[in-house]
Amino acid sequence: MSFACARFARMAWLPAACGVLALSFAAPATAQVSKSSVAAKELGDVLDRLKLDSIAAADPADPGTYVAALYFPGAQMLVISAKYSAPSLLNDKLTKKDFRDVYIDLSSASIAATKVFIMDQAANGLVFKPDGDQPADSWEHGKTTTSFDGDWKKAKMTEEEYTKAFSAADTRYAQILALLAAQAKKSGS
Repeated sequence: MSFACARFARMAWLPAACGVLALSFAAPATAQVSKSSVAAKELGDVLDRLKLDSIAAADPADPGTYVAALYFPGAQMLVISAKYSAPSLLNDKLTKKDFRDVYIDLSSASIAATKVFIMDQAANGLVFKPDGDQPADSWEHGKTTTSFDGDWKKAKMTEEEYTKAFSAADTRYAQILALLAAQAKKSGS
C-alpha cells in the first residue's frame, strides 16, 4: 500500500470514530432515568391496581417521621415527609387506613423544619429538566424550594449545585416512594 493510501485509510475512520464518541457522551444525558422514576411507576401501578388515591406510612429508618402521598393518576403525585409531634395519632390513622387524613395532618401540622414536600407533576418521578412546555417538578425542604426546570441560573445555583441538589432529592424521593409502595402492597393484601 502506498503512503498516500495508508494515510487516507487512517483518516477515513476518524469521522466515524468522532461520531461514536459524541454519541457515547450524549446518550447518558438523554437516556438517564432518575431513581425516582422507577419508584414512581411502581407506586402508581400499585395504587392503580388497588384503586387508591392516597397512601401513607411511618418511616422505620427515622422514628416519628411519616410519609404520605396524594395520587392523581397520570397527572400528579403530591408527596410529603415530616416528623409529627403526636405520633400515636398518626399511628391510629395508619391502622385504620385513613391515608388521606395522614397526608392532611402532615401537610398542616407537621414539624416545619423536618418537612419535605414534592410536587411530581406527571407522577413519573423527578425529572432533571422537563421537555418542552411540561411543568417542572419541585422539591421543598424547610424554607427552601427548588424547581427542577433545568434553569440553575434562575435558581442562583451553579450547574454542579443544581445537579447535586437534584441527585439528593431524587434519591430521597425514591426512598419515600419505596416506603409508600411497600405500605400500599401491605394494605392491599
